[in-house]
Amino acid sequence: MKHYDFVIAGAGLYGATFAYLAKTHGKKSLILDRRPVIGGNLYCENIAGINVHKYGAHIFHTSNREVWDFVTRLVPFNRYTNCPVANYKGELYNLPFNMNTFHALWGVNTPDEARRKIDLERREALSRMPSGSPRNLEEQALALVGQKIYDILIKEYTEKQWGRPCSELPPFIIKRLPLRWVFDNNYFNDAFQGIPEGGYNRLIKRLTDGCDILTETDYLEDRKRWNEMCDTVVFTGQIDEYFDYCHGKLEYRTVRFETEVMDTPNHQGNAVVNYTDGETPYTRKIEHKHFECFGEAVYENPRTVISREYSTEWKPGMEPFYPVNDERNMSLYNRYKALAEKEENVIFGGRLAEYKYYDMDKVIEACMKTFKNIIS
Repeated sequence: MKHYDFVIAGAGLYGATFAYLAKTHGKKSLILDRRPVIGGNLYCENIAGINVHKYGAHIFHTSNREVWDFVTRLVPFNRYTNCPVANYKGELYNLPFNMNTFHALWGVNTPDEARRKIDLERREALSRMPSGSPRNLEEQALALVGQKIYDILIKEYTEKQWGRPCSELPPFIIKRLPLRWVFDNNYFNDAFQGIPEGGYNRLIKRLTDGCDILTETDYLEDRKRWNEMCDTVVFTGQIDEYFDYCHGKLEYRTVRFETEVMDTPNHQGNAVVNYTDGETPYTRKIEHKHFECFGEAVYENPRTVISREYSTEWKPGMEPFYPVNDERNMSLYNRYKALAEKEENVIFGGRLAEYKYYDMDKVIEACMKTFKNIIS
């Protein structure tokens, strides 16, 4: 029986990055994944000549030069800039909230006019709060941006995402809502941003080159066997499942995707359009072509592919996407975390194992930090 330094349960970004770092230090890894393909939620499927983000839009962005240099040494990245649009009952608004948004809402033309309008709405909202401070997500959002932005761009969209009224969601879900006093539609403030040329499969392949990989293989179904084959296990799956749900099940939101090939070269003119009204059943519509085609190149392929995203409550058998980081679930996670800290020769890392929403650069940062600690 072949022996490895690491058995990595999960071939998503955390597991693939860990495998790459191990390889550069002369360590051998075996990667296991339940799915028939590697890449986790980064996996892209080529449909009609277009790389479709099968598990939702993924835009790489970071201000960490070390992380950016790390990924761009592996594969070239394009110049994609995330500029999502909000559609509220047919009216279009730029996201994040910037001067284009404020002009569309109130007709203001200068930052001073916009500030005065929003400050007035914020003061009015705070004056109506009995406690004088936000007690839930609704009050938190009103205190940050006022009534009109909340009504048109936050309330119904958030309730579709979480399946709960905003008045029943904790305020920390919206700790801050960035207001940009410039005519700049770039969603992220990070220094670096882009998509791997040719899709994320190329990045995952480079990260896992030279590793043994078994797909359609569940580590938890035969963990004794896999533990005997390595010095250390890297577990990136659901932490509560690892411990057989001994304290109860953590909650997640999941997403259902409805993908359609369309006989038009350009359906919505943008990669990401959020539908912020409550009547539209999906939260957003992704047109995948725009992640990698720009300008007139969009029209070189006469077809396009869109995906509608429907947010719903997670149940066993579904793919868990977003942790529900409310008080009840965080208390439960901390109990599992205490168990994890006592596990010998097991590293818990990534979105599911740490019950944490991670941007991709933060996944790589965390993985690098963990690996450095191991090596040192």
